[in-house]
Amino acid sequence: MIIGSGDIAKVLHDREGALFFASGVSNSACESKDQYKREKDLLLSQPKNLCLFYFSTISIYLKNSAYTRHKTKMEALIRSNFNHYNIIRIGNITWGTNPNTFINYIREKKKAGEPYELLDEFRYVIDQDQLLTLTDNLPLKGQHELCVFGRMAKPKDLI
Repeated sequence: MIIGSGDIAKVLHDREGALFFASGVSNSACESKDQYKREKDLLLSQPKNLCLFYFSTISIYLKNSAYTRHKTKMEALIRSNFNHYNIIRIGNITWGTNPNTFINYIREKKKAGEPYELLDEFRYVIDQDQLLTLTDNLPLKGQHELCVFGRMAKPKDLI
């Protein structure tokens, strides 16, 4: 079962016995308590007999924001409410149409001829095939947490 309709949900392969929860807050700049509550309530309403796959962020180790605090709380809820789960912490995805992802935001600015600033820093990015290799092969029993850094790239090299 796949919950969600965004960039991650659209590429997942459904697996018997798995619950892919890809219906979270997709904008890391979000400050809306309502959006965070919506994700929490939706998560807690899911069947507990399936193995939950939850997509978190590696940013929980890098930033202190409403978004990363929320993701940390969601991970704790999963640990205490689901017997079998895979918490998958990822960086920036390289595909999709969500204008709030880092790469798509920069692409749209460039396409529109609008100014944007790229810092000389590295970002962790994950490609669609890398994510699918994980989700297609992770076990459906047990409690697993993975930090998937993907590859390091400078934003100017991605755009």
